[in-house]
Amino acid sequence: MPDSLIELNDIDLTLGAGAARVHVLKNISLKIARGETIGLVGPSGSGKSTLLMTLAGLERPDGGSVVFNGRDLATLDEDALARFRGGNIGIVFQSFQLIPTMTAIENVAVPLELAGRGDAFKRAEEELAAVGLGERLSHYPRQLSGGEQQRVALARALAPDPLVLAADEPTGNLDSDTGASVIDLIFEQRTRRNATLVLVTHDAALAARCDRVVRLRSGRIVEQG
Repeated sequence: MPDSLIELNDIDLTLGAGAARVHVLKNISLKIARGETIGLVGPSGSGKSTLLMTLAGLERPDGGSVVFNGRDLATLDEDALARFRGGNIGIVFQSFQLIPTMTAIENVAVPLELAGRGDAFKRAEEELAAVGLGERLSHYPRQLSGGEQQRVALARALAPDPLVLAADEPTGNLDSDTGASVIDLIFEQRTRRNATLVLVTHDAALAARCDRVVRLRSGRIVEQG
């Protein structure tokens, strides 16, 4: 087994075209250990969300390498990368990203079904119960509060039992009390599963709960404390 679960080596990434072209990540190198919790912080536009998407395999860098559990993601085509991501990385977004025409249990079960899991709905029910939504299985997103929707999103991310939970401002659309309960749940579930957590946040107090804080500015890492 490699010492590091994730290794980013000299990552460069430019997004957009023409006058809108922006050099978002510049010579980023970072190692994340198995089971570690990392807080990615920095001002808006510093590249922290893009860095999260890059290490999760949702953005391909222009230069450098992303090595995940000993495997260079650049060697995978889009289909193989999607399969790899589905089995190894759970992602929670600020905007929940639930399918509005599906119930809570269907939202959680769909990725499992796509991965060929025969127990998709049983697993989905267990995960929703684990985040306190065992009585809300048949509710649609519009029938759920923001906090409940984020709990469904968390259950969906955790259902495949991923090695890494990647959370991009998971409390950004929630009030402070609801956000605090969601964060407590994220850390609780991470500990229970011994998953690696990479968390993008503007909240210094929240970042301080992580094992290590990585600070970005203008697309570069300026601190790895």
